Amino acid sequence: MNAIPTLPTETPQGSGLVRRRGRWIDGWNPGDAAQWEGPGRAMARRNLRWSIFAEFLGFVVWQLWSIVVVSLPAAGFDFSTSQIFWLISIPSLVGATLRFPYTFMVARFGGRNWTIVSALLLLIPTIGLSVVVSNPETSFATMLLVAALAGLGGGNFASSMANITYFFPQREKGWALGLNAAGGNLGASVAQFVVPIAVTIGAAATVNLGLAGMIWVPLIVIAALGAALRMDNLSNAKSDFAGAIAAVKEPHLWVLAFLYIGTFGSFIGFAGVFPKLIADQYPHFSALHIGTASVSLAFLGALVGSLSRPYGGRLADRFGGAKITIGAFAVMALVVVTVVAVLPSASFWVFLALFLVLFAASGIGNGSTYRMIPTVFAWRGGTADAHRSAGDIGSQRKAAAALGIISAIGAYGGFVIPQALGLSKTATGSYQAGLLCFVGAYVIMAAITYGVYLRSGRRSGLVI
Repeated sequence: MNAIPTLPTETPQGSGLVRRRGRWIDGWNPGDAAQWEGPGRAMARRNLRWSIFAEFLGFVVWQLWSIVVVSLPAAGFDFSTSQIFWLISIPSLVGATLRFPYTFMVARFGGRNWTIVSALLLLIPTIGLSVVVSNPETSFATMLLVAALAGLGGGNFASSMANITYFFPQREKGWALGLNAAGGNLGASVAQFVVPIAVTIGAAATVNLGLAGMIWVPLIVIAALGAALRMDNLSNAKSDFAGAIAAVKEPHLWVLAFLYIGTFGSFIGFAGVFPKLIADQYPHFSALHIGTASVSLAFLGALVGSLSRPYGGRLADRFGGAKITIGAFAVMALVVVTVVAVLPSASFWVFLALFLVLFAASGIGNGSTYRMIPTVFAWRGGTADAHRSAGDIGSQRKAAAALGIISAIGAYGGFVIPQALGLSKTATGSYQAGLLCFVGAYVIMAAITYGVYLRSGRRSGLVI
């Protein structure tokens, strides 16, 4: 699209920027102080605001089925436990896979253009959901296909983060990307809070489950229009395929991806199954009635996990990502062991408190593990102070590519966790066996973090 020859339509005085038809911008350089302090900062923040809104809706759509499945019996559906967990987990599987191609779409089509397209694509799973859940005769295969389409929302994270990274100077990228990520993650919590209210208010003894999808349609249209009218395409946004290939060849990418499955994968995985866990273990607390509406407290898990993520990054800045990540895994393992020990007899409020600690630890682990990625690649590039310096250009290119790849791999945890818990429930009649498997995984991940990064860093006199 940026190859179409058009005359400049505006050249801001002294900024070096050239605007072309289709909201394309040439000469963007946020590292140029004059340009940044002139029109640059306001333009970047305007694009960030609409990017956050579009990504927020992506997470909403990605997590819709996590809360919808709880209401399927009331709507006349009779699916097995295994089928229910497939409906919960398939959006994560598709969303994680789509993050790989979505990473390169901004460079191919432009950030504004792809935000419009990716937002409008969300109409397919939302309208599709409304149609299939309105008919109890809908087959499971059809339901599974429509649930899979919700994975389109999961892919938005990769393109949104790739787009925003071009708009901000190095010194402000952490702040901008943190806001973008947190705003998106909150979509999971908002979906789990709003949907139960929307489908039950005024519905008497039944549920208007079709509203679970339709209520988001106007917001999706607003996001697409806002992107069209207020966002920009940068002609210098280019995909670094060479950097991606170099990153994939680096063994530490796969180590960090494994750790990120444990942190972000736990966040998105447990966020998806939390409404179902509450409904199975404490059915009386699955829906708290306020007038004619019902409210589920499951939204608190995703909310706590989202809000705690920035603190993981801050703690990693101060103490090193490896230490904070080990601490996060230790807390997660301890909480899950406690849940297994007390689950048969614990009150709902103890159960809720334990899971909120688990979500907080996973959120902190998300931030600290993500902070480790540029540090590790700078360390591998021979940088003397990898914790404070991004290293040479080669290390920075590999780190930038690794951030996208690792975020995609980590999202597969959203598929693994529901599947493991569903298998445990089907095979044993309880979730304890599945939960104990996670304890073992967290212990292994903590040990790897210590051996590969904390101990190695101490030997080298580095903070990782």
